[in-house]
Amino acid sequence: MSTFVFSHPASMAHVTPDGHPERIDRIRAVHDVLRSSHFKSIVNREAPLGRAEDIIRCHTEEHYQRILSAAPEEGFEYLDSDTVMSPGTLPAVLRAVGGATAAVDAVFKGEAQNAFLAMRPPGHHAEHNRAMGFCFFNHAAIAAFYARAKYNAERVAVIDFDVHHGNGTQDIFWSDKDMFYGSTHQMPLYPGTGAVSETGVGNIFNAPLRAGDGGPQFREAMSTKILTNLNAFEPDLVIISAGFDAHVRDPLGSLELVEEDFAWATLQLMEIAQTHCDGRVVSILEGGYDLQGLAGGVGAHLAALMHGSAVMGDEDEYEEDEED
Repeated sequence: MSTFVFSHPASMAHVTPDGHPERIDRIRAVHDVLRSSHFKSIVNREAPLGRAEDIIRCHTEEHYQRILSAAPEEGFEYLDSDTVMSPGTLPAVLRAVGGATAAVDAVFKGEAQNAFLAMRPPGHHAEHNRAMGFCFFNHAAIAAFYARAKYNAERVAVIDFDVHHGNGTQDIFWSDKDMFYGSTHQMPLYPGTGAVSETGVGNIFNAPLRAGDGGPQFREAMSTKILTNLNAFEPDLVIISAGFDAHVRDPLGSLELVEEDFAWATLQLMEIAQTHCDGRVVSILEGGYDLQGLAGGVGAHLAALMHGSAVMGDEDEYEEDEED
């Protein structure tokens, strides 16, 4: 089976003010990677519009209506100092929601082995009743609850390797023992959550890293704190909150991961998914604000999703073609 990528031009219509790190160039960099000949066998699908019923499984009706009513007809509408809407934001957000649920459909129907949502804005900071940190709706959490509702998935896991802690996913999963959240992230750093002591009902596994930590520390934290517990959880679906701002080049964090670290983490998660849920993996783009670091990370991640263990040691597989 193939790897599917869900995207939509609406991602290009979410305009942010000059100097904002969550900018249109991010998705352009991802699309440049997808055009590389390395990824010609990927199956591209258009992300459909998300549905209200899928959103309000993990967000309140109040929050859903607040986002709809905040959407401006012109100019910018600030929900907080970082989280801003333009006229194209709501369509982009709804396409990201629809792409996340369509990716779940693809892997549960056996159309794809795994799927990647190449959309912006990101989602993992969006809490049950609050937009924040560039995020409006929590695409990973929406996908998880959709898998439960549509496919009777009893246990769903979200693994997050963004440099920032996914406070929104943790908030939404906090009291649900059948939803697993595992995160590596830099601390202290925005949003200030993600301590080891934050455990929910025994379903939250935080593995914070310190500024300057690189691949060895990341792999140890992932192996000892997250992968072991994920394996014991026996998930019916593995969802990845795939942020690439832990890359050494990224301006918003101070971790020192490189492409091979993202590929390694992806392969570890794929192995657990293969053991417990027929390899079903849905990956959702989160952060990544240096364009070269983002492109390299996405390339490594996609190469792993497509080719599994065959990518290890083949650095060329992660890069764009020179002519691109």
